[in-house]
Amino acid sequence: MQTPTHTPVLDLAAELRLPTNALDYTILAIYFVVVLGIGFAARRSVKTSLDFFLSGRSLPAWITGLAFISANLAATEILGMAANSAQYGAYTVHWYWIGAIPAMVFLGLVMMPFYYGSKVRSVPEMLLLRFDKWAHLLSSALFAFAAILIAGVNLYALAIVVEALLGWPQWVAIVVAGAFVLGYITLGGLSSAIYNEVLQFFVILAALIPLVVLGLKKVGGWGGLTDKLTATHGENFTTAWGGTGIGSDNPLGANWLTIVLGLGFVLSFGYWTTNFAEVQRALSAKNLSAAQRTPLIAAYPKIFIVFLVMIPGLTAAALIPGFGTPDSGYQYNDAIPYLMEQLLPNGVLGIAVTGLLAAFMAGMAANVSSFNTVFTNDIWARYVVRGREDDYYVRFGRLITVIGVAASVGTAFLASSFSNIMSYLQTLFSFFNVPMFVVFIVGMFWKRASAKSGFWGLLAGTVAAMVNYFWIYKQGIVDIPSDQGANFVSAIVGFVAGAVVMVAVSLFTAPKPAAELQGLVYGTRSPGMQEPPAAGDDAWYRRPALLGWGAIVLAAACYIPFSF
Repeated sequence: MQTPTHTPVLDLAAELRLPTNALDYTILAIYFVVVLGIGFAARRSVKTSLDFFLSGRSLPAWITGLAFISANLAATEILGMAANSAQYGAYTVHWYWIGAIPAMVFLGLVMMPFYYGSKVRSVPEMLLLRFDKWAHLLSSALFAFAAILIAGVNLYALAIVVEALLGWPQWVAIVVAGAFVLGYITLGGLSSAIYNEVLQFFVILAALIPLVVLGLKKVGGWGGLTDKLTATHGENFTTAWGGTGIGSDNPLGANWLTIVLGLGFVLSFGYWTTNFAEVQRALSAKNLSAAQRTPLIAAYPKIFIVFLVMIPGLTAAALIPGFGTPDSGYQYNDAIPYLMEQLLPNGVLGIAVTGLLAAFMAGMAANVSSFNTVFTNDIWARYVVRGREDDYYVRFGRLITVIGVAASVGTAFLASSFSNIMSYLQTLFSFFNVPMFVVFIVGMFWKRASAKSGFWGLLAGTVAAMVNYFWIYKQGIVDIPSDQGANFVSAIVGFVAGAVVMVAVSLFTAPKPAAELQGLVYGTRSPGMQEPPAAGDDAWYRRPALLGWGAIVLAAACYIPFSF
């Protein structure tokens, strides 16, 4: 999940210009060459529309698992989580251990058999099978719109960072990054995006690990870090649950109930289980077992990535008195760039800059590749031009990729008009992902949910979340202490409104025939789910249930040191 912050804009201090040299730019150039090389290599495997949009459903679980986590690990999250940590401290762990891991496990164990077993090509297509064309069309349009907005936010954030750190004009950064993403996705489709995301995952780790190690050394290790922060920010700054009692006041503006329900259930489940930019990676796996293991494999690095983004934020807060306040000269978003400028030598600095660019491009590519799939299969092929030969849809998929990237460039410039793009990004999830999740969850577990209830539930949830945010919160009708708290509440309101409307509509309209619900409602099965285990699939590390419960237990255990 990307994280909002209180900072007014994603702006970086002018003095953060990095002392890059020819070695750093050589590393960056090598990365861009490799990225395009992967696109040309992947092009050879694209022979059908299934190859272009879902990699022919042929990829092993470890590839799709790393791509799954890399698609989420955009630089807006890296900078935002570090900023969140500099401002709020150890509260950041909630976005990972309660705001990601349970939902990823639920996706793998419960929802992937429905997605993969039904042979759908996208998340909106699942709503067509369970409900009707109106729910399908609305969800497709909402997702396509949101995907372009989010891709544009990634591009705009990249432009700001590159301008501050390297001195490139914003439009140059936007056009260059957009052109490279367009190049490798147009060439190799989803396979190119996925293999680049695997590369980008390791490049991102190579960028963040030196910051953590050198930052901790600078402040005297973990003990020195916690001592400094406790002295300057209070005891709750380095704990996960301190000050979150109902009625208690804390900087996060949320209590344990809104954290658990708003973030831990509604927002996280809405994001991880219905965001096609993530689910698409699992749908490209070679069989049902690999598809189930995709989010479960991704859950293990997700447990520990929080340390790579949280510790730099905490380190910046410890090194600069009042970090993030006007008197310090730094914004909270400056945490990672500040440490890069202060701690990294040339060469390593080039890797770090490349890692940030890789993270931005991974986030953009995930949204663009999912956009072209939904627009081509769920809108164009379903309602506009039907029944054409397969090659036509591959060509159109490449064309709409060009249009999608161009639209992302446009929304990147549009994003500059928003006062808080990090909060804006999280708000988009409460508007678009949460209502879709409630429609999925009600339809999956309640046979009586009628075909018409899907459309009205999705519409009601989206409208209710927007009304809560733009009217009740922004107009001060109800006092909510922070944007984080407002997003949590908007998510809960959207979920409840969607569920209530679905139940009401279902009671007054006819349910779908039982024969049409096979494999679409929990407790029923379709032939696609009856997959025999492949040879060797009895190994423990190939068992989704063991992987899933292991991730839950490990994430719960990580809370212990931060709970007291």
